[in-house]
Amino acid sequence: MRSALPKVLHPLAGRPLVWHAVRAAAALTPRTLVAVLGHGREAVGAYLDGAGDELPSIVRAVQAEQRGTGHAVACALTATGGLTGTVVVTYADVPLLRPETLGELVRAHHDGGHAVTVLTAEVDDPTGYGRVIRDADGTPAAIVEHKDADADQRAVREVNSGVYAFDGELLGESLAALSTDNASGELYLTDVLAGARARGRRVGAVRASDPVETEGVNDRVQLSEMAARLNARLVRDLQLGGVTVLDPRTTWVHADVRVDADTVLLPGTSLEAGTVVGSGCTIGPDTTLSACRVESDASVVRSHASGAVVGPGATVGPFSFLRPGTELGAGSKVGAYVEVKGSTLGEGAKVPHLSYVGDAEIGPGSNIGAGTITANYDGVRKSRTVVGRDAFVGTNSTLVAPVVVGPGSYVAAGSTVTADVPAGDLAVARQRQRTVRGWVLRRRPGTPTERAALAAGAGAPAGRDADGAPVSSPGTPAPTAEGDLTA
Repeated sequence: MRSALPKVLHPLAGRPLVWHAVRAAAALTPRTLVAVLGHGREAVGAYLDGAGDELPSIVRAVQAEQRGTGHAVACALTATGGLTGTVVVTYADVPLLRPETLGELVRAHHDGGHAVTVLTAEVDDPTGYGRVIRDADGTPAAIVEHKDADADQRAVREVNSGVYAFDGELLGESLAALSTDNASGELYLTDVLAGARARGRRVGAVRASDPVETEGVNDRVQLSEMAARLNARLVRDLQLGGVTVLDPRTTWVHADVRVDADTVLLPGTSLEAGTVVGSGCTIGPDTTLSACRVESDASVVRSHASGAVVGPGATVGPFSFLRPGTELGAGSKVGAYVEVKGSTLGEGAKVPHLSYVGDAEIGPGSNIGAGTITANYDGVRKSRTVVGRDAFVGTNSTLVAPVVVGPGSYVAAGSTVTADVPAGDLAVARQRQRTVRGWVLRRRPGTPTERAALAAGAGAPAGRDADGAPVSSPGTPAPTAEGDLTA
């Protein structure tokens, strides 16, 4: 992988490769689940420890020295004191292996009374894979690694996936008898099959219906190819479950995402790990949801959301950003170019456009005007803003937290509110407008603005203004008023 990150921790559909492998194995409800850790075991072990309820309890075995697959399984037996019954061996870098295929492998193993059952696949290019060599009656006789195969054996297209079901007692005995007499000088798990045959035990094989299930990831090219294949599978599952996906090629869905029927996913949509979308929703186009919950009949258009809850019938976007801790009530609205962080919007509340709402509680039915921000950070601490129900905040206002705007109150446009506004009151926190008459005619002569002003009648006599000051005649600058910024 050419990476400081261990291969099995590279993400695929929002989860590390090892997550996919563990989930598939856990679906068999095994009595014991063992992870054999080698390269990068500290990081991999830390991930397994921190996965919480997402993964089952896992026994860890350490393969300090990588001496082949047989040696890895021997490490697992040592860590558990030996395993009895059916032992299934699979791999952490084979992420598309489905639980159903593993279940089929185990059933064939039991029904056939096998000591060893191998999962195989038929591929177009078997280069590098171990070949499955069968007897005339079709029974698997041996698995020959590519390095050790002759020309006839290399022509075989049925390959070993490396996934097995073993009789636990036979496995322990066979591992002890393995030899490193091969091209790689390693202990091959594949040799257990031939050993079982030599003991007169039955062996069998199950061929995977889709060869991609058996493919591993060894570089970033294969990782991206596998991601596309898995995504196609996930999107198809959604479609078969009643979700409309307009363009599957540009729609990306992570492995644990859930989308209910009659929702529409538009092009350019990405639903990332932990996201749940209800029924009747419209998501996209060009929308990313990460660890979000979107309830029924809501819509999110050309927006990005992380760790947010969008309530029933709520609308978001276009071009909005919902950050963690955002909760939008039923029928609420977050419009164009709005950022919301750590805040709640009550039922029917609206933040239509060009606003920042951080660490705030917006009451039901309230309206936040365009260009409004909640100034939640004073350079040292974050504070909250509370806007009561059915309040109205005018455009281009700043609410300096901590502050409360009471229910049914108004904030005049352009206000900077630093004190609480009682219920039903109007807060006006701005300087009174002053108009300096004749300023353009005096200070911008010969400019387009002067010509426009003159054409509109600037300087025409009008008696006296509302304050009793004299008004100039046409083309004549008015007297300089006290406080004229140009005086």
